Amino acid sequence: MTVILAALVLAALGSFQLLDFSGTRLSRTIPAAERFFARMVPLDFSRPEELVWLTVLTLSIVICGTLLSAVLSVPVAYWAARNTSPHPAFRWLGRSITVLARAFPELILIIILATMFSLGSLPGILALGLHSVGMVGKLFADAIEQIDEGPRLAIRAAGGTKAQEFVSGVLPQVAPSWVATVLHRQDINLRASAILGYVGMPGLGYELSASIQRLYYQRAMAVALIIFLLCVAMEVLSSTIRRMVLRGGATREQRRWTGPALGWTVAAVICAAVVVAAPIWSDFLTVWTVLPQRLASFFPLSIGEYTWPQILEMLGQTLAIAFAGTFIGVFLSVLIGSYAAHNVAPGEGIRRGARLVLLVVRGIPELILAIVLILVTGLGGAAAALALGIGTVGLLGKLLADSIEEVDPGPERALRAAGASRPQTYASATFPQAAPAFAGHIFYALDGNIRAATVLAVVGAGGLGQVMFEAAQLSRYNVVFTMALLVIAMVLLVEALAMWIRKALAE
Repeated sequence: MTVILAALVLAALGSFQLLDFSGTRLSRTIPAAERFFARMVPLDFSRPEELVWLTVLTLSIVICGTLLSAVLSVPVAYWAARNTSPHPAFRWLGRSITVLARAFPELILIIILATMFSLGSLPGILALGLHSVGMVGKLFADAIEQIDEGPRLAIRAAGGTKAQEFVSGVLPQVAPSWVATVLHRQDINLRASAILGYVGMPGLGYELSASIQRLYYQRAMAVALIIFLLCVAMEVLSSTIRRMVLRGGATREQRRWTGPALGWTVAAVICAAVVVAAPIWSDFLTVWTVLPQRLASFFPLSIGEYTWPQILEMLGQTLAIAFAGTFIGVFLSVLIGSYAAHNVAPGEGIRRGARLVLLVVRGIPELILAIVLILVTGLGGAAAALALGIGTVGLLGKLLADSIEEVDPGPERALRAAGASRPQTYASATFPQAAPAFAGHIFYALDGNIRAATVLAVVGAGGLGQVMFEAAQLSRYNVVFTMALLVIAMVLLVEALAMWIRKALAE
């Protein structure tokens, strides 16, 4: 275990060297940054009605995509859960679907889907929905496996059918957890919508892409600011609703909203989202005529005009961006996340300040950070790694803070009673207890950063994603599919390593 963790640290340090991540190089970008900021102000918020419409359209597409993933995840989770799966083969199938959906980036999905469906919101909805099944389906299945089996077995003993067991014995127990999962996925999909605009999905992301291509930075940064504020607002709203649902309503006012009124409000929002997104449903009748031809275009597998040494070099660059970004995220998370825990922060003000920083950072889409940093510095992969690192802090820092607050307080009290200082208590009692969970979270972040490093190629980060994006523009889908398989292989390898390490830590 120690050897593997040390190898990961060495890989991260080697990544900094490969990306030429140095203070000298960063300092040379200061004049370019000054010119960029001079060109981006004042921000252009002209045609406000257009910005409002794009904001509503983006939210509608994201809501439809998240709803689709929730619907598809129910049967997948039923098959994948150990206690409800009708057969071991169905359980293997359900788990495989979640792993493959998670490994397939939504950017690749929308590139493929856009060739089969009409232009509009439908490819974006399908890409968000199908990719989200990976996370939503897995968490749905995990929730089913953790239920109290008593009610379900009682219904079975009374002669209930499988459907009655699920509806009356399982669903009431998992509903709060499922709602929290869907709301969390909604936040993630909103941030992902920005990158999908680069490949044609209508909304704020498309306006951002078009403005940057026209070198119209005043408009681009205005749209980026709207996306950022939208993500922060959605994060705050989702967190509030999640707390209400998971706790069953802490106050009388909250309990009133968790009842039928909330249900009708959600139904109205979903109906409005479907109307605004206006997907072209008739495409489902015609897609079957082009599907065989599109599937055939994925073969034979090819790397195009590139050689394998070039492909491996770009694969190494993608991994370097992911490793460097994760290392930056881990370093900053230990600093900020520790002070966000009540049993480590020296005061309530510092704890609240650290939590606020994590909340704000969590709301910033990695794409927005990457665009700004790449445009400002022109550093390509190094800027993308820095963007991923900052973006990682939001989630990883929160998870570390939560893990620290859940440690056994006994060893901390014993050390304080013996006269240990605050840093000594943290280093000897607090962090060692939180370390196993934190190690698992690091691999989760690395897994996500590999996919994100591939996606950020569309804004100039380089690496394997650049080959994929260029091939898609030339309609060379066999090259796109070959690169996608390489990315999936990397993600599955990291996921297998993470599972093995989490199992070893649990033992």
